[in-house]
Amino acid sequence: MLFLNTPPTSICIFRLSAIGDICHTLPILRTLQATWPDCKITWIIGKLEATLFSDIPNVEYIIFDKSLGRKAYHQLNQDLSGREFDILLMMQAALRASIASRYIKARYKLGFDKQRAKDFQWLFSKQRIAAQANSHVMDGLFGFTKALGIEHQIHSWNIPISEQDQDFAKTVINGKPTVLISPCSSERKNNFRNWSAENFAGLCSQLQERGYQVVLTGGPSEKEKQYGEVIKRITDSDSIHNFIGKTSLKQLYALISAVDIVIAPDSGPIHMANSASTYCIGLYASSNPCRTGPYHHQNLVVNKYPEAVKKFLNKEVSELKWGQRVRNSEVMSLISVDDVMKKIELIESKTKI
Repeated sequence: MLFLNTPPTSICIFRLSAIGDICHTLPILRTLQATWPDCKITWIIGKLEATLFSDIPNVEYIIFDKSLGRKAYHQLNQDLSGREFDILLMMQAALRASIASRYIKARYKLGFDKQRAKDFQWLFSKQRIAAQANSHVMDGLFGFTKALGIEHQIHSWNIPISEQDQDFAKTVINGKPTVLISPCSSERKNNFRNWSAENFAGLCSQLQERGYQVVLTGGPSEKEKQYGEVIKRITDSDSIHNFIGKTSLKQLYALISAVDIVIAPDSGPIHMANSASTYCIGLYASSNPCRTGPYHHQNLVVNKYPEAVKKFLNKEVSELKWGQRVRNSEVMSLISVDDVMKKIELIESKTKI
């Protein structure tokens, strides 16, 4: 723990990506703002992530565009020339982030404990937060506020949505019960988090039978576009609206905030839905939702991770390293359409959708 004689006047948060992790970081920002309202907070953030978060008031945002390579470090050095912060919160344990931290002057440089300080982050931080075993990602990030002597937590997001983006969402939904499906997670090697397009199509048909319209969303990658085309072709329905690759992050967030239910694998949109207080059904088999699931909607997660660990690794969850993934291309096939529909029924039993 840092023993601060007086409240800090300036704090720098370093967390570049990804969307889900930025959503987990925002309550830490809100907690800092509530605790020290006069403290100037700077957030060094990724270029894409900034399109969703950078209009949050009373925060200075500095964009670190990793696509620029070495030039990104030079630009960061220029942006911070002559400045020094009271505290730097090194909330991204990655070598790129640790190297960037060398260009940030701060009295205290607070990083993860040695166990979680990936890519030798512990070599770059002067101080470290306390170790915390088997915690959700967001709980782990709250370790930074605890290290600053802050015991309370503010679970608030309040991401601004412009009137224009709200109108866009209203036009799409048109007053009808709506389920938003974001079928794909970001593509990474040996990272099997996507349910099949055929399963999503079967799910869409059952949702339509229950009176829902479906909105498909996602990024502009070819894989995601193919998912949308397959789902539309199999269902052959006009009540499925395909917006894959057609929305900004702000428009996506406006949609997520306005629909009745969001369904997605372990990906940014499931955490965006959590932050918007929208019912969200997470599809988890390759990763442990106790670590990366939607924080306030764990009861709605279709959790096949324990079954996957037993089937593909021949172990129990308790025998694995916390956060270990099941890297098998068949892992998401453990989830059935009926599994998801049971969660829909659970939501309907609590609401008047």
